Amino acid sequence: MSDRRLDASALRDWAYTAVGDLITHTDEINRLNVFPVADADTGTNMLFTMRGAWAQADALAASDNVVDIAAALARGALQGARGNSGVILSQILRGLADVTASAAADRGGVLADVGGALFGAALRHSVALVVSSMGEAVPGTIVSVLHDAAGAAEDAGAANSGIAAAVAAAADAAAVALDKTTSQLDVLAEAGVVDAGGRGLLVLLDAMSATLTGHVRHREEYVPSPPQASVVAAATGTSPQFEVMYLLSGCDAAGVETLRCSLDRVGESVAIATTADAGQYSVHVHADDAGAAVEAGLSLGTLSRIQITSLTGAVGARPSGGWARERAVLAVVDGAGAEKLFAGEGAHVLQLQAGGPVSAKHLLHALVNTGAAQIMVLPNGYVAAEELVAGCTAASGWGIDVVPVPTASMVQGLAALAMHDADRQAVDDGYTMARAAAGARHGSVRVATEEALTWAGACEPGDGLGIAADEVLIVGKDVATAGAGLIDLLLAAGGELVTVLTGAGVDAAVGEALAEHVHREHLAAEIVTYHTGHRGDALLIGVE
Repeated sequence: MSDRRLDASALRDWAYTAVGDLITHTDEINRLNVFPVADADTGTNMLFTMRGAWAQADALAASDNVVDIAAALARGALQGARGNSGVILSQILRGLADVTASAAADRGGVLADVGGALFGAALRHSVALVVSSMGEAVPGTIVSVLHDAAGAAEDAGAANSGIAAAVAAAADAAAVALDKTTSQLDVLAEAGVVDAGGRGLLVLLDAMSATLTGHVRHREEYVPSPPQASVVAAATGTSPQFEVMYLLSGCDAAGVETLRCSLDRVGESVAIATTADAGQYSVHVHADDAGAAVEAGLSLGTLSRIQITSLTGAVGARPSGGWARERAVLAVVDGAGAEKLFAGEGAHVLQLQAGGPVSAKHLLHALVNTGAAQIMVLPNGYVAAEELVAGCTAASGWGIDVVPVPTASMVQGLAALAMHDADRQAVDDGYTMARAAAGARHGSVRVATEEALTWAGACEPGDGLGIAADEVLIVGKDVATAGAGLIDLLLAAGGELVTVLTGAGVDAAVGEALAEHVHREHLAAEIVTYHTGHRGDALLIGVE
């Protein structure tokens, strides 16, 4: 089988693979992190940054333009950059975006794929961008690894070896350069580690090689082996208290240099990266006075996405695998009202799209974007079983524990969500939510579109059909009448709470009529109605 071209599709697939591989190697990379600050978060930061890049590229799933995908990767990385390593990664991706855009312009605006020579040029341009963002190149860091990788890719490109060979050469050169970093930087030698950022770069290059060739490169795990004396020195060392990051807009190049000088005075590890059009800058610094670092930017432009993170005692503060929170609930819903309702109850929401059902890829995207290590999934009848299994299995491969809760309707989803307790063990939480969903008897009301004979009798166009367990059990002259009959039927076995969700185009008077019916006929029951705006069924009804 021949190697793939590095076209738009391959570039998206690489971003997906890179995120997965960074998840696998996050803990390894974090253990190597001693420079510029030993805060053990380089792997985590590169993961979060690459996730931002992948999300932007994945949003252009229909595009076959490699220039657009490269630009989306760079944009997503800059906007989602985390830490010093994240800023550097954003500039590496910007290098690819700049070079592909320039090549397309030279070729009449069309670029089908990235060849070996172009890939080498992109890495070389990335070196310059990274050095510019950092202010200086420090030997023994990711810059050294990137430099050697670029040289190897350029040599392969000059020999017309093809893109797969160029990427493989870059990866192998990066591995050699990574081994040398220990002897190039004293702090690495004292800790007995290679550079963490360089290790992350090697993961990314290996992921691209695997995407193009289908062959996964095996690397031995990089394990710290510090001399005993350096362990004591590390324990007694000091570092700035805070990591400060923000996006800066409305600032010109002269202002950026002014900002760099100001940040150099208040802290260290200063990095200022920009988008291709220089319209926005990602600013990073480690400082004791976080306020001063923010104020330095306020005087020069408009700030957004300000993040201030403690660097003291931060090791181990995040969940394993780099996830921002321990547990979350993801609900698949239909309708703007449903999105607001479930989000208001604390769930992350995957909105059903007009283009069709939820695919495993859409589900995986939403699972990753919750930023949680454990996720309770409420499919609510909108995800086919095979897609649910495929999406959850893929997420498990990325280090996410997924618990699908069997909810066949949004009313069952609401019942399950009400019982969610993040303080319980995941298995207990899932079981409790599943019991709540199963205990919510549910049905729906649809509008008949043609004459037919049902279990409840004949129906005509415009009649309301009350459905439960996939059978028509009520035929009414309209939606409200059928809804009232279905509520009576569901309450026959008991119940205290009736939930009615009204769909798109259903008049508010229907909900009012059903509320009046329950108050009149079922004195012991309460009723709540929400206009979710879902499509298909006119009403979704649940009884608990």
